[in-house]
Amino acid sequence: MTRHIRHAGYFCLLLLVALLVNAARVQVVQAPSYDRNPGNRRPDITRYEQPRGDILVGGRPVTGSRDTREHLRYERTYTDGPMYAPVTGFASQLYGTTLLESTEDGVLSGADPMLAPFPLWNDFTRARNAGGDVVTTLHPAAQEAAYRGLAGRKGAVAALEPSTGRILALVSAPSYDPQPLSGNGSAAARAWARLNADKDRPMLNRAVRQTYPPGSTFKVVTAAAALDAGVVTDLDAPTDSPDPYRLPGTRTRLANASKGCADASLREAFTLSCNTVFAKLGVEVGVPDMTATAHAFGFGNGELRIPFPVARSTFDSTLDKAQLALSSIGQYNTRATPLQMAMVAAAVANGGQVRDPYLVERTTRPGGSTLATAGSRAIRQAMYPSTAVRLRAMMRDVVESGGGRRAAIRGAEVGGKTGTAQHGLGNSGTPYAWFVSWAQGDRDLAARVAVAVVVEEAKRGDISGGGDAAPIARAVMEAVLKSP
Repeated sequence: MTRHIRHAGYFCLLLLVALLVNAARVQVVQAPSYDRNPGNRRPDITRYEQPRGDILVGGRPVTGSRDTREHLRYERTYTDGPMYAPVTGFASQLYGTTLLESTEDGVLSGADPMLAPFPLWNDFTRARNAGGDVVTTLHPAAQEAAYRGLAGRKGAVAALEPSTGRILALVSAPSYDPQPLSGNGSAAARAWARLNADKDRPMLNRAVRQTYPPGSTFKVVTAAAALDAGVVTDLDAPTDSPDPYRLPGTRTRLANASKGCADASLREAFTLSCNTVFAKLGVEVGVPDMTATAHAFGFGNGELRIPFPVARSTFDSTLDKAQLALSSIGQYNTRATPLQMAMVAAAVANGGQVRDPYLVERTTRPGGSTLATAGSRAIRQAMYPSTAVRLRAMMRDVVESGGGRRAAIRGAEVGGKTGTAQHGLGNSGTPYAWFVSWAQGDRDLAARVAVAVVVEEAKRGDISGGGDAAPIARAVMEAVLKSP
């Protein structure tokens, strides 16, 4: 009798072990496949059963969470949504996440293992920690100045701190409010359909995902290449440039919008924005050196993350001389994002050094303690320091006596470069107005801000970009310089 009881006990123990092994198999081994099963709503319910962490600008959250008391309990909310949408993106229960809401989703949702005091226990219990916060580098006043400056027009603004690469403003217009996309009902579906059908593409982040022909603002790069290569040694020496200039190997004659460009010096040509001088200089520098300089500024880099991806800015390296001439004045296949052109201006302001831009200063735990910091950014030398000094002087001349006068700020040193980019079949499109600039306060040891502005619907009469884009850049720079 005792033997039978003992066997029954062993059998029960075996059944218990089998039950525990099977539970472990289901809970641990097969859990990922259950999570991916479309019919399993538990991951979504778990994901939205607690408030999401916040994205902060200037120490203030520009996001929040609303308790709907439904199965997917918490919806995302946004403060000044259209102004910050090119940074935050959206977090939607129907359509997923974009921009910072996507790249920092692990921290914001609480899924990042670094938020867990006991990660292995959380893996076993499938628990989710409270979401952390993301602290951005944005300057609130600069962001607002850029947003208000573009009001009613298509375009973009990118502003950087030259010495660090911190992004101070990132605006795209027209913009949109991410709030209506947050839920999972018919209102979110209608908002999604409306935004995708809008011909103005408000969800396109023009500051980092759209490339434009940079026009005459690219002459900063061409001037740097010419000075570094020794093609020009004296800023005030004649360049032996005809007006008009016949593109090599063609009958096409390139003209200027300004008078006084024939045989102009580099300093005069930069201030007057002479196409003929810079087209000829680009040909004299040659494809290898022009390409190397453009790449040193960041053109051709398809791996840039801020932390979300930035579109590749391009300078074609398979060019004949006529195409090189046009590329050297920011036309033909030369294309750049506004962020890339802000990097060009920042390099001039920073002694020729380029720091990769970044948007997240640090991430924090729910209590406010630091989870991770941005750390130092890589440095590239885009040009010789002596070249940067001479370019700074030429950019100051543009603001003091050229087409960039409307960017001048009392009590500050400001440098700039205007630009107008032709586009469309036969250049039939309304020109893009560009302005790139930097500013240094009279008590500052170094430039504090570099800005790039592009306005897609500039006036035909304002061929320099100084009328449409320069005032926006000035407002952004003033906002930064006025802050402590």
